[in-house]
Amino acid sequence: MLTPSLLRCLLRGRWTGLAGTFVALCLGAAVLTASALLLTSAGPRVPAQYAAAPLLVHTPGVPGDDNNFAENRPWSPETVEALVRALTPVPGVAAAVPDRAFYAQAVVRGRPAGAHEARGWSTAALAPHRLVAGRPPVRAGEVALDRALGLAPGSPVTLLTARGPAPHTVSGLTDGPGPYVSDGEAARLGGGVRVIGLLTRPGADPAAVRAAVRAAVGRAVLGVVGGSGRVLAGPDRAAAEPAADARTRWIGMQVLTAMALLGGFVSVFVVASTFAFRVTQRRREFGLLRAVGATPRQVRLIVYGEALAVGVVAAAAGALLGAAVAPAVGGVLVAAGFEPESFGVRFTPLPVAAAVVAGITAGLLGAWSASGRAARVRPLEALRDHAAGGTPMTRVRWIAGVVSVGGGLALAVASGSAGEDALVNDVLLAAMALIAGLTLLAPVVFPPLVRGFSWPVSRPVVGMLAGRSAMTAVRRTAATAAPVLLTVGFAVLVTGMVRTTAAAYTAERAASTSAAAVLVPDGAPGLSDAALAAASAPGAITAPLPTTVYGDRPLSALGDGGLAGDEAAVSEWVARDHGWRTGEIVPLTFEDGSTVRLRIAAVPSGAPAEVLVSRDTVRAHDPSALTPEAYVSRPAGMVFPGARTVSVADRAAGDQAEEDRLVWLFTLLLVGVSAGYSGLAIVNTQVMAASARAREFAVLRLSGATRRQVTAAAAVEAALVTGIGAVLGLAVAVPALLGMRAGLAQKSGAAVPLVVPWPTVAAVVAACLVLAAGASTVFSGKTSFTLKNAQPKPPTSANA
Repeated sequence: MLTPSLLRCLLRGRWTGLAGTFVALCLGAAVLTASALLLTSAGPRVPAQYAAAPLLVHTPGVPGDDNNFAENRPWSPETVEALVRALTPVPGVAAAVPDRAFYAQAVVRGRPAGAHEARGWSTAALAPHRLVAGRPPVRAGEVALDRALGLAPGSPVTLLTARGPAPHTVSGLTDGPGPYVSDGEAARLGGGVRVIGLLTRPGADPAAVRAAVRAAVGRAVLGVVGGSGRVLAGPDRAAAEPAADARTRWIGMQVLTAMALLGGFVSVFVVASTFAFRVTQRRREFGLLRAVGATPRQVRLIVYGEALAVGVVAAAAGALLGAAVAPAVGGVLVAAGFEPESFGVRFTPLPVAAAVVAGITAGLLGAWSASGRAARVRPLEALRDHAAGGTPMTRVRWIAGVVSVGGGLALAVASGSAGEDALVNDVLLAAMALIAGLTLLAPVVFPPLVRGFSWPVSRPVVGMLAGRSAMTAVRRTAATAAPVLLTVGFAVLVTGMVRTTAAAYTAERAASTSAAAVLVPDGAPGLSDAALAAASAPGAITAPLPTTVYGDRPLSALGDGGLAGDEAAVSEWVARDHGWRTGEIVPLTFEDGSTVRLRIAAVPSGAPAEVLVSRDTVRAHDPSALTPEAYVSRPAGMVFPGARTVSVADRAAGDQAEEDRLVWLFTLLLVGVSAGYSGLAIVNTQVMAASARAREFAVLRLSGATRRQVTAAAAVEAALVTGIGAVLGLAVAVPALLGMRAGLAQKSGAAVPLVVPWPTVAAVVAACLVLAAGASTVFSGKTSFTLKNAQPKPPTSANA
């Protein structure tokens, strides 16, 4: 019967094997804890500009991936006027402030600087931002700026707007980001209103005020076309976050989900490999237990008991480690643009507890296959030496391995025709299936690879010993190569995915570009009309002006110079979806809340946006619309307000530099999860293998081999194993990347090269080689030295 005392006896003295399992589970729990904390912290937050407003009235809807993260439809000017008129006299309401924002940025020392969203001065109380010098702006041409810009009250300053530079005078300085203009100028230049902030009187009952505001909103919008609104209070005010922040959070969720999936997969994979290796090493021990009466169920429980005992301690330690590193990882996400500036880690007990349970579960899942193998050990196994080899392939293992490899290849092929949303998931799943399949087929795959890799070094005695040892102990070779396979496979996969995607983007853009230079923003989020006009010349390539229009849902739109002011062109699928036909008059709402009736002049099949209107129409109704970039015929090196011209090659090089930055960030966040984790697993398996081969090393020493020869043989064998794992890692990643390349080529309509960052791959392989050879050399040398000195000396004449 399995008792706690028997389990303690079995655990005692096995620190080497348990240390490897502990490290694997601890790191897995750390990854899961950090990912869980970051995921639960990635929810929307109350925008800073509304922090002091206890109540918000917001347009209906929430930006998300179902509407391409477009902003909600703004209220019409009539609705805004009706809401403000109805909310101001509500008991307990001190002020109802409509938030009118538009693009404006102060030009300091010749370049745009500071925040780029201007508002009326009355909205400063919603943040709240205080005046620290000067006076508030009360007239057109006055502005209050952030004191961090270093300007003094009364000094002239240029505000760069979507139309171009505009001279202003600094009336005052604030303790927060601006700029703030007069309310009259904000009403003239601002776009549509989506939020009305309410300031309450001191001592007002929040619940009563909220109920009265709801009733007032209902009465105000009754009978107003397009009138509706939601009343938000407390944490619900987070629903008013900008669409750009919602999109950034969505990107961060994808990265964090990938981290959690990779962490979970690597945890189970490494733990399963570790336990499988330990069971192979302990077959004689399990045979002795069966010989003295232990049942297969009891042997299985022994393995589960070890996994549970180590898993509880390791998961708890990993949870503490993950909680400690989560803020640092969150800072990396913000710096990379994967989370908004307002992101911060929230420490709550539920994600930590869930990660601990997941870590323990990963340990038990990893021990599941090993426990079945241990339970099948027969009593006669105690009389055999299983240090070297292993059992042949079973039928179940054959079937599972072939199915996994076949499924991985099928997913790789399917990714060539997958949609944009499913492409990355298909590639990751294909790689995971191939890793699992090659691991299951290791006893079949490894012998020919070992023969091929050991042939060049088989002439020296050390090389011959290393090759024979790796060939004989197939299970040990597979167990020590598995972490290398995992590390190299995911390193090639993730970095290759990013680089190949970047190459697809470059190829698509190069195929459609004939200009000599590119006009790009310089310190601004986009190009103003003045910059485009200054850079325009005969033969210049004009750029359309992007905006959003609203029918029954948000629609992406471009302002094009080829249409009249009362005309619009809609893409073929939008027309089909809405039932629109050429010549029909349709109402479209613009960013300022105004609804304009436009005649459909054309229904092109390859439109660059869902709706095309005239450029003048966009500018008249969207005071913040900016052009991302423009291809022009002006030479490179020219400077304009908030913009400059660069060559097409320099622009591509700049994009490549940004992609390089993203590659390293992905390497840190995703490859670091798998490669860093697997690197420690490499050390663990090498240490376990060296400790289990103590008898083998002792025989070599007693046969006349020197300590240096034993150590060299172990190092050469570790190098062989690393090479095999690297080759299999490439074999895992390349089919998945080829499928991704086919999918990207189909999407972009241009030939996409398969780009693998070989220097990065070489660095990862070199790191694996150093870890494997170093751990094997240190521990094999130490083991052989200890055993050599521990051998009993023959009797001499003095003590005979």
